[in-house]
Amino acid sequence: MLKLFLSSVLLSASLLAGEISVAVAANLSDAIEVLKTEFAKTNPNTKVNTILGASGKFTTQIKSGAPFDLFLSADMKFPENLYAEQFAVTKPIVYASGALAMVSTKGLDLSQGIAILNDPKVEKVAIANPATAPYGTASVEAFKNAKVFEKTEPKLVYGDSIGQALQFALTAADVGFVNASAFYSDKMKNYKEGKEWVMVDAKLYTPIAQGIVVLKQAEHNAEAKAFYDFILSAPAKKIFKSYGYLVNE
Repeated sequence: MLKLFLSSVLLSASLLAGEISVAVAANLSDAIEVLKTEFAKTNPNTKVNTILGASGKFTTQIKSGAPFDLFLSADMKFPENLYAEQFAVTKPIVYASGALAMVSTKGLDLSQGIAILNDPKVEKVAIANPATAPYGTASVEAFKNAKVFEKTEPKLVYGDSIGQALQFALTAADVGFVNASAFYSDKMKNYKEGKEWVMVDAKLYTPIAQGIVVLKQAEHNAEAKAFYDFILSAPAKKIFKSYGYLVNE
């Protein structure tokens, strides 16, 4: 009798269990794992599958039928485009705003700020591809506003995503421009602010407002809606703040 009861409970649990697929901007690679862990505390039967990449590429994939339920973009432009073309069923909402950081492992004096790009020692500058990654767009905007773009453009090395740009910045490039949130993770704690990385003057680029949408295939998916609501909740905002993002209280 007990075995029958336990079997019934397990069957009921399996029927409630489900999976959702979430396209996640690469700058969230560390924060998203903490967010998933927190979400699981109240939604233990929902498996959240996350795929990291460039927001522009995700937008193209979604329009081509990629089976994503939610999209956490690195900007508002791409989710707004998906909503306008009816690939998304919720109006884009800002879940957090990102900041741009300049990083170098070559012993350069980063106190000079973005003007260091004029230094002849700086031969390679890593950024994310501005055509597909919002942090790349912000980097180019900062270069132009600082009047260093003309000299810097020939030095640029492009990563397909902000994650790849960070990899280039820490290895092959002399300087890199990446998401500041990367340096709030445990695996990056050896990189010290003021030494290996500094914040880029926020006046040089448009704030990187990052948006979330529920996609068409998840229009009636309660589990996708639960994760969407969680991302906009107070507990999630606390996690975003701990990774250096700005959030609206």
